[in-house]
Amino acid sequence: MTGRLIETDACVAEGAEWLASRDARFAEALVLTGPLPLRRKQGGFHDLLGAIVSQQVSVASANAIWARMVDAGMTRPEAVAQASDAELRACGLSRQKVRYAQALAAAGLDFDGLRDMPDETVVATLVALPGIGRWTAEIYAMFSLGRADVFAPADLALQESARLLFGLETRPTEKALRLMAAEWSPWRAVAARLLWAYYRVAKDREGTR
Repeated sequence: MTGRLIETDACVAEGAEWLASRDARFAEALVLTGPLPLRRKQGGFHDLLGAIVSQQVSVASANAIWARMVDAGMTRPEAVAQASDAELRACGLSRQKVRYAQALAAAGLDFDGLRDMPDETVVATLVALPGIGRWTAEIYAMFSLGRADVFAPADLALQESARLLFGLETRPTEKALRLMAAEWSPWRAVAARLLWAYYRVAKDREGTR
């Protein structure tokens, strides 16, 4: 069973209302952020490659690299598989990410099959691939598969946003934020959207692509 999916703005609004009704701090954040973005993607190689590009770089840097990859036609598995290391590096990928992109292109992953898997099976399937950590898998599950109850506690913007919103002395660790997020089930992916939106308001910059 895949659980609840986020497919429309109405789904996000339902989750936001649920969160706000259970924690006044979420309600206060929503006043500042306004309606939360859907952030729903189609899924497939294109999206997972984009998540790899976004690993450990700023949103601005990730957007710039991705734009160069789009311009070079390097967003399809066939194109990546045929490209040289130098061509991929010219788009802005690190040597490590060149290897990850090439491994993904060669993996033959059944993207349609992911849609029918439970959340943890999706994550386990993706992290078995080179260069795909839990953060990348969870981002893909949230945005590309529309999973409503997935969270990405390793995300630094989510950690910083949680610190600010909940008045924490220090930024929570991945483990601590995962425990906090358990209280936001079954709408953890909407909580992530809210925290990213709050981060944008508090820091005046985007926390995710």
